[in-house]
Amino acid sequence: MTKYIRLYNQFLKQYIKSLIEYRADFVFGLVGFLFVQLTGVIFIRLIFSSIPSLDGWSFHEVLFIYGLAQVPRGIDHVFTDNLWLLSGRIILQGGFDKYLLRPLNPLFHLLAERFQPDGFGEIIIGAILMITAGRTLDLKWSFPSILILLSTILFATLIYTAIKLAVASISFWIKFAQSYLYMTYQLSSFTKYPLSIYPKAVKFILTFIIPFAFTGYFPGAYFLGRENFFDGILLTHVISVVSIFLAYYIWIQGIKKYESSGS
Repeated sequence: MTKYIRLYNQFLKQYIKSLIEYRADFVFGLVGFLFVQLTGVIFIRLIFSSIPSLDGWSFHEVLFIYGLAQVPRGIDHVFTDNLWLLSGRIILQGGFDKYLLRPLNPLFHLLAERFQPDGFGEIIIGAILMITAGRTLDLKWSFPSILILLSTILFATLIYTAIKLAVASISFWIKFAQSYLYMTYQLSSFTKYPLSIYPKAVKFILTFIIPFAFTGYFPGAYFLGRENFFDGILLTHVISVVSIFLAYYIWIQGIKKYESSGS
């Protein structure tokens, strides 16, 4: 474990050094990402400028769910962005060989190699939206409820990571899976809004097939008093554990199928 921590710190130091050297790119990238997230909020505001509520949900309730969904998405973005490259050019160009040559877990090596600060834009906006909406809705927070919130964000992050890992691992078989990953990842946008506004087929997919609903809607609805603890919190934890183990199994099976571009 100490070896992995030391190597991750080395990767992180190298990345921070590059950020310092190219800080203008970092700042512009972060500001640009913040702007993208703000456009989503503006879109919600435009919707509620025409209607008083969205299937019984107020503007600030939707804003709270939106913010809660953004935080785990941002954390996943910061630490697992290299999965996008895995689904694109890494396997296609035979670049996965280096992850098999070092005495490290290949998945750890892959993830630790890339640190994406753009994700902080999602985390910042998400946290601001949750705090702002929570104050307006007069949500009461206690020490246990804050611990539940932090725990839920952690497990919701695992769901994002699991879905990305599972879909990206398909590239071991088909070489290029980035388009499939992009298409799947876009489904997460649906869970920034109340699930009740969608048709039954969409609800089923987002709950039982690609469980993005547990990254925003269900836990958000619990904190808003619209879902019980089992559906809103406990299932989020269970689904995340099941998802990450399933995704890692797909990853392991994919490595067994991997063939270098020179083979």
